Amino acid sequence: MPTNHKKRRSCGAVRARKTGADLLHDPLLNKGTAFTDAERRSLGLVGLLPPKVSTLAQQSTRVMTNVRKRGTDLEKYVDMLSLLDRNETLFYRVVIDNITELMPIIYTPVVGAACQLYAHLFRRSRGLFITKKEKGRIRQVLRSWPQKDVRVIVVTDGQRILGLGDLGASGMAIPVGKLALYTACGGIPPSATLPVTLDVGTNNPALLGDPLYLGVSERRIEGREYDALVEEFVEAVREVFPKALLQFEDFANHNAFRLLERYRDRICCFNDDIQGTASVTLAGLYSAGRITKRKLADEKILFHGAGEAAIGIGDLVVGAMTAEGLSKQEAMSRCWFMDSKALVDSSRKDLQDHKKPYAHAHPHGPVTDLLSAVKALKPTALIGVSGQAAQFTREIVAEMARLNDRPLVFALSNPTSNSECTAEQAYAWSDGRAIFASGSPFDPVVFQGRTFLPGQGNNAYIFPGVGLGVVAAGAKRVTDEMFFKAARALAALVTEDDLAQGALFPPLTKVREISAGIAEAVAKVAYERRLASGPKPKDLLKRIKALQYQPEYKTYV
Repeated sequence: MPTNHKKRRSCGAVRARKTGADLLHDPLLNKGTAFTDAERRSLGLVGLLPPKVSTLAQQSTRVMTNVRKRGTDLEKYVDMLSLLDRNETLFYRVVIDNITELMPIIYTPVVGAACQLYAHLFRRSRGLFITKKEKGRIRQVLRSWPQKDVRVIVVTDGQRILGLGDLGASGMAIPVGKLALYTACGGIPPSATLPVTLDVGTNNPALLGDPLYLGVSERRIEGREYDALVEEFVEAVREVFPKALLQFEDFANHNAFRLLERYRDRICCFNDDIQGTASVTLAGLYSAGRITKRKLADEKILFHGAGEAAIGIGDLVVGAMTAEGLSKQEAMSRCWFMDSKALVDSSRKDLQDHKKPYAHAHPHGPVTDLLSAVKALKPTALIGVSGQAAQFTREIVAEMARLNDRPLVFALSNPTSNSECTAEQAYAWSDGRAIFASGSPFDPVVFQGRTFLPGQGNNAYIFPGVGLGVVAAGAKRVTDEMFFKAARALAALVTEDDLAQGALFPPLTKVREISAGIAEAVAKVAYERRLASGPKPKDLLKRIKALQYQPEYKTYV
C-alpha cells in the first residue's frame, strides 16, 4: 500500500512535496505546530506558525480537551471533521487512542444527523461528486483525484442513508465516515481511500426545496439512464484504479441487490449493508450460542424487516447453517421475515424478488403484526433491521422471554433513534434474560444488581478487516466465504469475561487487532481460492500488521 510521501532519504527523513502555506493546507502532510524549528526553516514555515513546537501527544490532548467541552455530539462531529480537513495524522492518532468515545461521534449515530445537515454544515469538499453531467467523461473525473494509488473506494447514491431515507448528495458524509473507519480501525492509509457520491438527484421534497442544498436539485434519474451512469462509473474504476476495492454503501433495496449481483464477478466489490451487516450479525449469533449452548442450526430466527440487511443476514446464516449439517431448504425454513405489510409467506403475491426465496408456507393464516408472528412462529431469535423505532414492545420482548430461557433480541437499526428497543428495555422486559445486541451503542445497564455491557453489532468490526485482507492479498474478487470466515474470526475473539457481562463482541479498543485477524482470515480465502495476486507470505499475519497505517509524524529534514 502507498505511504504518505514519495521519496525516502537514507537518514530516514522524507522530502515534503510542498512548502510554506501549501504544506500547511495539505492535510496528508501537515503537522501543524509539530513542525520542528529545522523543518520550519527548511520548508518556509517560519512565522506561519506559533513559535512553540508541540509533540503529537500534546496536540492530541489539546484536541480531546476541546472536543469534550462541546455541548452537543454534533458540535463534536464538526470539530473532528475540521481536524480531518487540516491534519489527518493527528485526526487518526486521536481517533485510535479514543476509539470507544469517538466512533459514535465520527460515525453512527451522529453521522446520521450530519448527513441531514450536510449542506448547512459544509466547510470543505471531500471526495468526488459525479452527476449525469459527467456522463461520458467519468474516467477524467476519477483521474482528477490527486492520489493515484487508491485501494478502497466507498460509493453511495444517497438514496437510503441509514434509516433516514433519501438524502441525495448530503449522503457524502457516509463514505467519508466509512473510510475514516477503514483507516482508524483497519489501518488502510488515508491516501489510499476515495469517497464517491453518485449524485443522481433526490426525491426528498425538503432537500429539493432547500436553497442551501448542494446536490442536483432534480428528481432522481432511474432505469436505463441510472444503470448507464453506474456502469460507466464501475468501468472507470476498473481502468483508473485497477487495484481498488469498491464498496457499495446505502443504496436502496431495489438497486442494492441487483448492482451487487451485476458486478460482484466483474470487479472486486461488496455491499456492506448486505454482506458486512450479515457478517457482524452472524458473529453475534455465534457468540450468543456460547451462552445458550445452542448450535446455530438450532436457532429459529424472525427478522423484523426484509430489506438488504435482513436478506443479507439470512443468506449468510443459511450458508453457516448448512455448514453445520442442515440442507439449504432446512436452513432457509429456519429464517422468517416480516416486511412493512405482513409476514413474508408463500400466500403473498406482492413480494419483491429478493424476498421470494424466504416465502415459506405456514398454517397460521395472514400475520400482519410482529407480536402475532412471534406467538405463531415461536422464534429463538428476534432480529430488527427495519429502520423503524420502538418496534420491539414490552409485550413482544416478554413473549420472547416466555418462549425461551435466553431469548436473542438484536435491535440493529441505526441510528440510535431508530433502534427497535433500548438495551435497558430488553433486559427489564425479559427479567434480565435477553441476550441483546444493537446497531448503535448503548451505555451499560444495571438491572437487579447486575451490570450488563450491551454489545454493539457494529459493521466497523468487519469491513475494515475485510478491506485490509483484500488489499493485503491483492484479491481480485470478494466472496461470501470471506464474510463467513470474518464472522468466525470475530466471534473467536470474544472472551468468556465478555460473555459474562452480556457482550457478544470484543471491546472496540481491540479493533485494530481484530481487523488484522479478520484480514488474515479473508486473505487466506483469497489465496486458497486462487483469487490473490502474487505468492502467499510465509507469515501472513505479520505481513498484514506491517501494512497497517500508523498515524505518526514523519521527519522532513
